[in-house]
Amino acid sequence: MNTDKIYAESIAKEYAPKDNSKVIALRKLDAKAKKPATIFTYTFGIISCLVAGLGMCLAMQVIGSTTLHMVLGIIIGIIGFALCGINYPIYKKMLEKGKKKYAFEIVELAKEISEN
Repeated sequence: MNTDKIYAESIAKEYAPKDNSKVIALRKLDAKAKKPATIFTYTFGIISCLVAGLGMCLAMQVIGSTTLHMVLGIIIGIIGFALCGINYPIYKKMLEKGKKKYAFEIVELAKEISEN
């Protein structure tokens, strides 16, 4: 087994011009269908965690030192955790909507690829 030859071929593949094949187009369509849901989910999840963290800081009196701050912190924390809890169902709905939007194009392209 000639490892130098295998290594040289792998390097050559990196620098070879890429052709716009149907598989690459299919992969791009798949990413296009999933990207909005993913971006929203990460953004919404980060914001929800920050809200929950703010509520925890207030509840443990890291920020503020009165009873009012503690009660406000508990309420804000519950809201933050509730937002974290609904993040996944929202993601599933958005992903389903994106898949429906591009389903026809993806299925047609996949049929073309499988026939060849």
